[in-house]
Amino acid sequence: AIAYQIYPRSFYDANGDGVGDLRGIIEKLDYLQELGIDVVWICPVYKSPMDDNGYDISDYYQIDPQFGTNEDMDELLAKAKEKGIKIIMDLVLNHCSDEHPWFQKALADPDCEEAEYFYFRRGENGQLPNNWRSMFGGPAWEPVGDGRYYLHIFGKKQPDLNWENPKLRRKLYDMINYWQDKGVAGFRLDAIIHIKKDPTLASREPEADGMCGLLECCKNYPGIGDFLMEMRHETFDRTDCMTVAEAPGVPYEQYGEYVGENGYFSMMFDFTYTEIYAGWASTWKDYKKVGEWTVPEFRDMLFRSQTEIQKVGWGAVYLENHDYPRALDKYIPKEDHGYASATMLATLYFLLRGTPFIYQGQELGMANCPWNSAEEFNDISTLNQYNLVQQAGCTPKEAVQVVGEYSRDNARTPFPWDDGPNAGFTTGKPWLKVNPSYTTVNAAAERQDPHSVLAYYKKLVALRKDPATSGPLGYGTITPCL
Repeated sequence: AIAYQIYPRSFYDANGDGVGDLRGIIEKLDYLQELGIDVVWICPVYKSPMDDNGYDISDYYQIDPQFGTNEDMDELLAKAKEKGIKIIMDLVLNHCSDEHPWFQKALADPDCEEAEYFYFRRGENGQLPNNWRSMFGGPAWEPVGDGRYYLHIFGKKQPDLNWENPKLRRKLYDMINYWQDKGVAGFRLDAIIHIKKDPTLASREPEADGMCGLLECCKNYPGIGDFLMEMRHETFDRTDCMTVAEAPGVPYEQYGEYVGENGYFSMMFDFTYTEIYAGWASTWKDYKKVGEWTVPEFRDMLFRSQTEIQKVGWGAVYLENHDYPRALDKYIPKEDHGYASATMLATLYFLLRGTPFIYQGQELGMANCPWNSAEEFNDISTLNQYNLVQQAGCTPKEAVQVVGEYSRDNARTPFPWDDGPNAGFTTGKPWLKVNPSYTTVNAAAERQDPHSVLAYYKKLVALRKDPATSGPLGYGTITPCL
């Protein structure tokens, strides 16, 4: 299968409010079918206050009004099926929104059942419960005004769910089964390796800022497999469900547990070679720029990923997603951006063993967006990093340049459908800046050009599906030659 990731806020706006929606996806199904897409992964469209663009869910059962209605989702599932396209949704199970009714009840009554769905602790002598650092910067604990703190390893409005509580797990499984029964064909599991925490919640060796990272505390923590296997048996095994795990940091020797014959998931994303530009960077200072890593270094990571995964199971191959800057900027010097480099990168990953994922706009050869001020950013992580950069001594202008290069907003700019107003994305005011490259890099122009990046992607899709080549490309063994 050929998969395509849609960031719905930025794909196509059908009602002119400046935000992409489900009806916009429905209207563009012909484009996806023409490209040869079999599976569409849609980033969260559940009800949310959108502090982290939908990854903070306040109601798992309802479509957020800005994206449409539950009936729109039903129609999308039905019309996609007519075109031979399956829909997979994001599952955000490590945390929810602080506006979710469970959390609101927990705030109101410390002794209620819902309070056990989260990690509430009391600090001693005015101190935080521990020294854990949030993924987005700053302490991972937030006070609620009654002496309690709650754990959030991402944003402050994303309280972590306590998977140790069996009643919570049952509610999550029931929700997953609800969407499967609706016709959703699978799920991409967001931040799933964080659901198991060190039960002692103990502080760790502090770093320069007095806090510690979360690698040892709640990332692939021992015992997580019990939760993942239970979830599989209670949900995914009910149907022929495609599951794709976001699981950075899982050691290769454990891949069999995750994607082996009896693994937790169908496949998973390997982040080693796609994060070579940053390693496991947690702050802007750790980022590696193009030229600070070598091509042989990248090659070795890529080959190892392929050879290790094929020993045990299946992978999801990709270069871009909604959390990264554009691949052209990650891997290619700006002076070399263009058709040759975009199609080279396409060939590089599309012919690997595994299910290829195209991120919206990647098939057009989109590059990063130029940023002029902090007011143009939307991403919560980028804005946090922007403040940290200024605290480190950069001017506001310098800070914009530093964080803009690696901002997640680069991948979230509206999809350029044509060279008209707002790139044909909306008749209203776009929720995020349109990349000015839309005048030349857009779907309408490239659909007419047999020598465009889009035309090249269509050839790659056809090659993956050709009976003469689909077997070796899909199931052949990868053997490094160098």
